[in-house]
Amino acid sequence: MSKRRKSSVSNIIEVMIIDDSAVVRQTLEELLLSEKDIHLLTTAPDPYVAVNKLKEFVPDVIILDIEMPRMDGLTFLQKLMNQHPIPVIICSSKSEKGSSNAIKALEYGAVDIIQKPKIGTKKFLEESRFRICDAVRAANQVKVKKIEKIMSVSPKFSADVMLKKPLTNTSIDTTEKIISVGASTGGTEALKLFLELLPINSPGVVIVQHMPEHFTKAFADRLDKSCIITVKEAKNGDSILVGTALIAPGNKHMLVKRSGSRYYVEVKDGPLVSRHRPSVDVLFRSTARYAGKNAIGVIMTGMGDDGAQGLLEMKNSGAYTIAQDEASCVVYGMPKEAVKRDAHCCELPLGQIAGHILSKL
Repeated sequence: MSKRRKSSVSNIIEVMIIDDSAVVRQTLEELLLSEKDIHLLTTAPDPYVAVNKLKEFVPDVIILDIEMPRMDGLTFLQKLMNQHPIPVIICSSKSEKGSSNAIKALEYGAVDIIQKPKIGTKKFLEESRFRICDAVRAANQVKVKKIEKIMSVSPKFSADVMLKKPLTNTSIDTTEKIISVGASTGGTEALKLFLELLPINSPGVVIVQHMPEHFTKAFADRLDKSCIITVKEAKNGDSILVGTALIAPGNKHMLVKRSGSRYYVEVKDGPLVSRHRPSVDVLFRSTARYAGKNAIGVIMTGMGDDGAQGLLEMKNSGAYTIAQDEASCVVYGMPKEAVKRDAHCCELPLGQIAGHILSKL
């Protein structure tokens, strides 16, 4: 049996890159090598080479391209998850086909999606480094299972950069309810389960799921086909309507606003907040300001603390707030940070959240 090589330093995350583009492999390697806690174990130009290397190397995380010659990434992913489950991050192009297949890969067991890096401005590469390295760290915390069937220190801004804290609470002149939800790693499947349990007359839902641009539309379209309610990628000015869920576009912040009794969303550019764009903190703070006690906030599975402070602001404004419990989280990070701040009114298993919300209306 071949000897399997592992780093002698237990807290180093070992990564394998599988991509047919030498340029992408090199760019990813440069981004990963900038982090002290991440080590590039090996690379492969296609799944066939990867299979042979997996006989020798045991990576903690695999970064996998979808569109490759000889064997595509989806086929390899299915085989991997059935035989030797390892956390997989999909590295995909922004094409319509690439986006659709990347979302399908999440159902096959992949834990996250990143957009293929490209040579660009210093700011673009720096933000790519944050996103990709954080995705690797989050994936390393995921305990993947065999699938039985298809299913440097960065600047960290708070939500202040997008929406200042009000000196006083905004007056509430409507009784319409809205549901604000934030999720990251593991959130695609969590949101699917949650939204499929909502009836057609449920309050309007606004969602931030950490995901690159161009992929959120494919994600929303896929959810729309499986849910009773309407699910769509949000556009600036969209009304928050009963029986509709709006998902923040990748690489854009989404804020809740109100005009009279009408709630709507503002979709806009801005800096990374809590290392993310879209940011859950931005969504939750705006919900606290413009919906207050008429809102319900839900923080779901994900790494880091994005949304924890925003959920506390929602609770302090009179909203009912829910944190997903540890047992049902893929990564118990964001909910854990919310619980540490006492930002939650209750902590629930994923499968009970929708029903509990409906009982509170």
